[in-house]
Amino acid sequence: MPNFRYQAKDRTGKSMAGVIEASDSKAAADVLRKQDLIIIAVNPEKSRTATLGKPRKGGGKVKLTELVMFSRQIATMIDSGIPLMQSLEILSEQIENKSFKTTVSELKKSVATGSSFYEALAKHPRTFNPLFINMAKAGESSGALDDIMDRLASYLEKTDSLIRKVKSAMIYPIVVSSMAFIITMLMMLKVVPVFKDMFNDFGGKLPLPTQILIAISDALTKYFVIWFSLMVGGIILFIQFIRTQKGAMVFDRFKLRVPIFGMIIRKVAVSKFSRTLATLVKSGVPILSALEIVGKTAGNKVVEQAVEKVRNSIREGESISEPLMRSGVFPPMVVRMIAVGEQTGELEKMLSKIADFYDDQVDASVSGLTSLIEPLIIAFLGIVIGGIVICMFMPLFALSSLVSA
Repeated sequence: MPNFRYQAKDRTGKSMAGVIEASDSKAAADVLRKQDLIIIAVNPEKSRTATLGKPRKGGGKVKLTELVMFSRQIATMIDSGIPLMQSLEILSEQIENKSFKTTVSELKKSVATGSSFYEALAKHPRTFNPLFINMAKAGESSGALDDIMDRLASYLEKTDSLIRKVKSAMIYPIVVSSMAFIITMLMMLKVVPVFKDMFNDFGGKLPLPTQILIAISDALTKYFVIWFSLMVGGIILFIQFIRTQKGAMVFDRFKLRVPIFGMIIRKVAVSKFSRTLATLVKSGVPILSALEIVGKTAGNKVVEQAVEKVRNSIREGESISEPLMRSGVFPPMVVRMIAVGEQTGELEKMLSKIADFYDDQVDASVSGLTSLIEPLIIAFLGIVIGGIVICMFMPLFALSSLVSA
């Protein structure tokens, strides 16, 4: 008879794992229930090389909110005693996103053929990042998959909340600035030429500001295709550049140094670093593996490089705080709090406090940024569009003065 690897809990909540021999998975589950165990997962035991397989090219990224819901539901069902296979089957039936639905169905098939949960997740790297996969691995290894998935859901919720705060602060200035640019271009390409023809009929010398405005309008109108092509080409070249290793590093370093916005980006990076590392350490992931995952999920090449240097230093026997201080990316307060956490053996708790503190800092900075940007944008609109209008009407003012005289 085949062997089945199981994960279960007894009535006291103690986790256990092992191998049981049975005719099929249902029979194995029946034997475990008779032993008064709460089943988490029962999978056919196969060799590791057979179960890993190749990563799928299909599927894709899904929204953080969908991953939060997926993690939370998996945790709830496993905690209720529903086996992992059945949990995945239930989820595959109720997920509305077609791409994610297909991915969960493939997860179920992989687990049914003997893959562990984290191995099944690893076949879909476009949907599940290294953090998600390693958290699941830690949960399976410790027999506390429900607790780890619930912790992962909480982490993703806080990450999603942080991203939404920053995006909400960016939407208003981006929309208003875009509208201002479009209105300015329409005035320069369509309105100013009409006034130019009218001024030519009047004759006489135009005021210098009006001459400059008409010259700019003529340049834009005559060479619009060239200007537009240069702009599109510049955007394409810029995108290609930041996709390279060197380009991404230069751009990410620039983002950290931009006035006002750079401060917020740095705070977001520190918060994400602290919360991710805290979640991984609390879940039992070894510190070197945790730092590797933190670097890959940092979202900023400068931070990723700093974390990699920290990881190499720790491998050589140093503490976490010393290489963090040398990196220059993390504020002194963060480094000192991490040092205290290391010394007291409460690194995870200290990292969580840092993340909470910087989440509040980001919230306050975003609110202040919104209050600051609004009058700046109004002033910009007044100066640019108001300036164009004044330049166009200056000759009319001069003409009305001559008529009245």
